[in-house]
Amino acid sequence: MKVTVDYLVCEANGVCVGLAPDVFDLDDEDNLTVLVEDVPPAQEAKVRHAVRSCPKAALTLSE
Repeated sequence: MKVTVDYLVCEANGVCVGLAPDVFDLDDEDNLTVLVEDVPPAQEAKVRHAVRSCPKAALTLSE
């Protein structure tokens, strides 16, 4: 599974970082970074929750 960010929509609210900190991070300038290209199976549930919880719907998953 891969997660992508629509940076034109993302407001860097950090909800995803709070839900899946091993996959998402905010840098010092509040830019969202996806830390892993392929989501590890152990993180899939957290990432799905983060995608559903994104207030701007800026995250998408691909299998």
